[in-house]
Amino acid sequence: MSVLQVLVDGVPLADDSARAFWRRYSAWMDEHAGDLAGFAKSEGLASVHPEMHGGAPVLVASHTAPQRAYSSAPQKPVEPGRKRRG
Repeated sequence: MSVLQVLVDGVPLADDSARAFWRRYSAWMDEHAGDLAGFAKSEGLASVHPEMHGGAPVLVASHTAPQRAYSSAPQKPVEPGRKRRG
């Protein structure tokens, strides 16, 4: 089973919290296609960006980084010292 990751200000959420965040994100995006800013605001965040880290999807959230427009998720390598789970 793949673990869905969420980073908030660079800190990974625990697995259960990350899965719940992803469920809320998916439900929001189903109802409000492309509205990342609205989802971020609903979570008390400044921004949420989907990215691919080492081929795995990651939601990168921040309390301070500005929201960018919805686009294809950027591809990023797995960070050194961080194992890809799943």
